[in-house]
Amino acid sequence: MFRPVSLFVGLRYTRAKRRNHFISFISLTSILGLTLGVMVLIVVLSVMNGFDRELQRRILGMVPQASVVGYQPFDGWESIVEQAEQNPEVVGAAPFIQLQGLLSNKGAVDSAFISGIHPDYEDRVSILSEHITAGSLQELQPGSFNVILGSALARKLGLVVGDKVTLVLPEAAVTPAGIIPRFKRFTVVGTFRVGAELDGMVGFIHLEDAARLARMKGKVEGVRLKVQDLFSAGRVSWELVTKLQAELPTQFYASDWTRTHGTLFQAIKMEKTMMALLLLLIVAVAAFNIVSSLVMVVTDKKSDIAILRTLGASPGTIMGIFMVQGSFIGIVGTLAGTGLGVLVALNISDFALWLETALNTKLFEQYFVNYLPSELRWENVFFVSGMGFLMSFAATLYPARKASKVQPAEALRYE
Repeated sequence: MFRPVSLFVGLRYTRAKRRNHFISFISLTSILGLTLGVMVLIVVLSVMNGFDRELQRRILGMVPQASVVGYQPFDGWESIVEQAEQNPEVVGAAPFIQLQGLLSNKGAVDSAFISGIHPDYEDRVSILSEHITAGSLQELQPGSFNVILGSALARKLGLVVGDKVTLVLPEAAVTPAGIIPRFKRFTVVGTFRVGAELDGMVGFIHLEDAARLARMKGKVEGVRLKVQDLFSAGRVSWELVTKLQAELPTQFYASDWTRTHGTLFQAIKMEKTMMALLLLLIVAVAAFNIVSSLVMVVTDKKSDIAILRTLGASPGTIMGIFMVQGSFIGIVGTLAGTGLGVLVALNISDFALWLETALNTKLFEQYFVNYLPSELRWENVFFVSGMGFLMSFAATLYPARKASKVQPAEALRYE
């Protein structure tokens, strides 16, 4: 069977016991370093992907992914919702009214964003019902002036289900007693917790109650959309606005999550990129160890190289031998690291849960995500593995070139 000389001798060198045990130790550390670097890089990227996914699901599951807003309050929102949901890229649509004011209870005061929602439509665009810890959306009935608050906001104000809370709106009302702010008493009928900053600043009331407070009875401020692809939210909302402008007299404008929370997700993306570049340095250090180990192997095998040259081996053949040997180290280290990285990334959430149970503590309770998420993406695995192979191959070039320049007469002079 035909086998290239470079491949045959190079693989033979990888299996042979070396006289210099220090060289063997350096080769072993090169493989271990490459394995560790590739594994850590895959695991860290998977965990960051998991946090990114949770952040998108929790925050963008509560705030509008895209919205069509009127310059003036408008009615007939049912037809706009129906028209929006005819778009195959729109998962659901629901009306909303946004209010901003102060919530007050027994001397405790805090600012809040109060959203007027329709309970029958909200599940189409929001994950609110999945994260309600007390009460339900159906308790928001028109005219009841009930409110569902974020758990952190309710805790800051000392509120529990059944308590009364006063909403103070910034709009002033002229009365015989003078100009006083408008306020309304609400009953707390539920709390929610998504594990993000929204828990400490958002509340929900019925759409009709919000319309009465905003003095736009029967009208809404806008329609929010949930889309298939988050990154198409801006285009989808603008397409709907363009279509509505041609059909309705009301003037609309489009808004999407990139305007309200885009900087947050850009920061996460940049952080993930920088982390990947920094962790690639671990792989680069392991690849540099391949250089040092091969240089010592070349020094140790000078007489063998000289004999091969005298038997007719070309400089290219000698170079190929050591490229095969170095590449073998890189392949073994990268494959081992990839396998371990995938295994750890798929099981790190369960391991973190087991560790919390074993230690009887909550390691992530103080964070907005109360567990360690992980999302393995195969494009990351292929990228990391490819970079490992590429760096390992590049690390073989210098030692292999040095081996190809060994002169037989010089090497065998003292043999």
